[in-house]
Amino acid sequence: MSVLDRIALALIVIGGINWGLFGIFRFDLVAFLCGGQASVVSRIIYTLVGIAALWCIALLFRGDEDRVRE
Repeated sequence: MSVLDRIALALIVIGGINWGLFGIFRFDLVAFLCGGQASVVSRIIYTLVGIAALWCIALLFRGDEDRVRE
């Protein structure tokens, strides 16, 4: 697993925790930490999580040969 794969997975975990908190408690952790949903920092984090999710789609389709080489 490459460094980029690990970073993408970490961002997906952050996004998943944030969505879980929002779904259960209606609490947006990213917005709380970064000054609201409309702040530039929050929007950057939301965008990075979305891009990481798109990147991780490729992880679903990687064969075992790719995993052995790394």
